[in-house]
Amino acid sequence: MKRAALTLAPVTSHADGLPIHFLTGKNYLYQTLFCIRSLTKSTDAHFKFILIDDGTFDADLAELVQRLLPNAEIISAELIEKNLAQYIPLSCNALLEKRKVYPHIRKLTDIHTLPGNSWKLVMDSDMIFWAEPKEILFWIEKPDSPLYMRDCIPSYGYSDLTLKKLLGKQLPELVNVGVIGLNSDYIDWQKINEWIKILESREGTSYYLEQALTAMIIGDRPSTILAENEYIVNPDEQVIKHRKGVLHHYVDLSKKEYFIDVWKNI
Repeated sequence: MKRAALTLAPVTSHADGLPIHFLTGKNYLYQTLFCIRSLTKSTDAHFKFILIDDGTFDADLAELVQRLLPNAEIISAELIEKNLAQYIPLSCNALLEKRKVYPHIRKLTDIHTLPGNSWKLVMDSDMIFWAEPKEILFWIEKPDSPLYMRDCIPSYGYSDLTLKKLLGKQLPELVNVGVIGLNSDYIDWQKINEWIKILESREGTSYYLEQALTAMIIGDRPSTILAENEYIVNPDEQVIKHRKGVLHHYVDLSKKEYFIDVWKNI
């Protein structure tokens, strides 16, 4: 799959296209390329691809991006550090320390400190589009509420009781951050910092912390929820075989099919 990614037809990024953010780098760019290629095969829409350096970009990788994703924007580690210093107070020590050891949280810190449009759509790379994602395209054009996929099982990493008590209101159920649209203005970094300290002091660290924090940021806000039978998290073998739905997010057991066979269809 890594070798094949280098032979994919280039996909041009358009300055006036629909903006999509990916946190990616040396270990994941090949998946990002397949995701983008499948997306552009599914629709005639034009996109602006914004790649956020996960800390592994170098000159060779940037050159590869410009060959396979002409005109894509790369947000460098240097620019990210500058934005972090400007928007996240040094007093948010738990958040800033967590960012050093937990890359997933960079989908919040490194993307939602970018200046410009407050509404931002972020996609994971381990996904393949099988049909035009009309709901996503409409949202990017006219965002007015958070957007997310529904998970196949609850995956917040912390107990409902702790999360609800800490937030002080109801959490949305089954938020999956494979596709997530948020308004940066919703994010209170001081509050995120406190949530991290309290959650980890009470129930330890969790792989799903970023997903839990995202659900807490959304809170009880009215949201655009992508239909779970069209935007499918952890598709089973039959769903994969018959390419059911619009988008598959290959997590858990579905990663096996993804890495062995799925990418060959693209």
